[in-house]
Amino acid sequence: MELRDALEKDSLFSPFQFSMVCVLSAPLFLVATHNLMQIFTAAVPPFHCQSNLTLVNSSLPKDSCSRYVSLLSNDTEPCKQGERIYDLTLYTSTIVNEWDLVCEQEWMKELAQSTYMAGVLVGAMLYGPLADRFGRRTVVLICLLKIASMGTGAAFSPNFTAYCIFRFMTGMGICGLIINDLSLTMEWTPKKYLVIVPIIQGTCLTLGQVILAGVAYVITEWRWLQLALSLPYFIFPILAWWVPESYRWLALKNRSQEALQNLNRVAKINGKKDGTFVTLEMLTHENDKNSRRTSSKPTPLDLFRSPGMRKVTICLSMSWFSSSFCFFALAMDIQRFGFSLPLLQLIFGCTELPLRILSTVTATYLGRRFSVSFYLILSGVLILCSLSFPTDLILLQLSVTSLAKGFLGSSIVCAYLYTAELFPTVLRQTGMGFTNMMMRLGAVIAPLAMMTKAYAPFLPLVIFGSIPILCGLPILLLPETLNSQLLDTVEEVEARDQKAAHKKKKLEHGTKL
Repeated sequence: MELRDALEKDSLFSPFQFSMVCVLSAPLFLVATHNLMQIFTAAVPPFHCQSNLTLVNSSLPKDSCSRYVSLLSNDTEPCKQGERIYDLTLYTSTIVNEWDLVCEQEWMKELAQSTYMAGVLVGAMLYGPLADRFGRRTVVLICLLKIASMGTGAAFSPNFTAYCIFRFMTGMGICGLIINDLSLTMEWTPKKYLVIVPIIQGTCLTLGQVILAGVAYVITEWRWLQLALSLPYFIFPILAWWVPESYRWLALKNRSQEALQNLNRVAKINGKKDGTFVTLEMLTHENDKNSRRTSSKPTPLDLFRSPGMRKVTICLSMSWFSSSFCFFALAMDIQRFGFSLPLLQLIFGCTELPLRILSTVTATYLGRRFSVSFYLILSGVLILCSLSFPTDLILLQLSVTSLAKGFLGSSIVCAYLYTAELFPTVLRQTGMGFTNMMMRLGAVIAPLAMMTKAYAPFLPLVIFGSIPILCGLPILLLPETLNSQLLDTVEEVEARDQKAAHKKKKLEHGTKL
């Protein structure tokens, strides 16, 4: 009996899988809080320039970067750093009032978020290949400790430069955690349960937005907020230490004995005896088969070397780029609606929850390919439709925007599942890392697209509406993975692509006849 057949016959989704999903999903509850934390930690309190004149009301109106020179004229002068007074009624402290990031230093506020997203981008480039080389479990543990230590360091930053460095390192850990946490979970999950994993973990990511709204409402001092959302990550590595390394990765690295030990450990947890469903001979046979198929050691270049892998990588990269490009643009621009920030964050988070359920249904019954493409295109259509709504209908604008953001989130969740199923085990983390790098690149470029508002107020929405539609269509060129086995080698991916092409030609030939 083949190894895969044995594992699917004795379905392993029982006590071990339930515990593993719970343990590895727990850290994801706080991922969104770090991604969107700057909505609150970098909120701009009302301010005015302290007057050097006798009359208190001689200052210019709030949020002005100048002050009057004298009482006898309307001449003004720039307000220097340290001379601005902030109204801290709503927020006890933010990085803006602490380091005076307004007026001539307003760009530094955006730099802080861009630095964090740059860290996420570097994390996608680094931790994917590292996981393929050193293992998923090892990288997950490293990333958890990195988030905890660097996030705590950011809370105690003595200056803005140190804060950006700590945030950059935190972003690296966050991305490494996301891509390897999902893959480690999926590689221990039987085929028929694969759809459950990204949906559960995607829901955890969504609930993080709700958690952020609640914690930010209670904690209005940015250092304490940063600390409260970072300290729990010191606990998560203790819990995750219990999860074994992926047997698939161990088998591909010719570490059959360790793979067998992990499988038998899982069997004991699930109430089975050693050797009742997997033997060392099965693992050895699997290694020999993969060795014959793989002529050389895989590298990141293999993502583009062959036609099948090239098509998968390019189409998925377009999907990831567009979804993140629009998602973070909508998420970080909620102040334009004029409501309470915690309330808006709560609305956006709660809107996504039922859409996660919908994405579960479509991914399970209609397929991964359709779900990713459909949610991308639908979100783009909604954004373009919002252009026809009057600007004074704030509630209607808010409703459409929250729906569009929710569908983008659903597309991202389905894309995590689809990406993990399309890439083979030998390059799964490298592929996940590359596509996540494109995702973070979209988040970095999104603020630049917002700057086009200076030329035409409607231009950003046209861009954010068009890109998902254009990038959602190529997804339909990829193979469907519903009810399919996870592939292990590049050769298997190419064989799948050739089989699909042959089937397509056969159908076309039959149609002509």
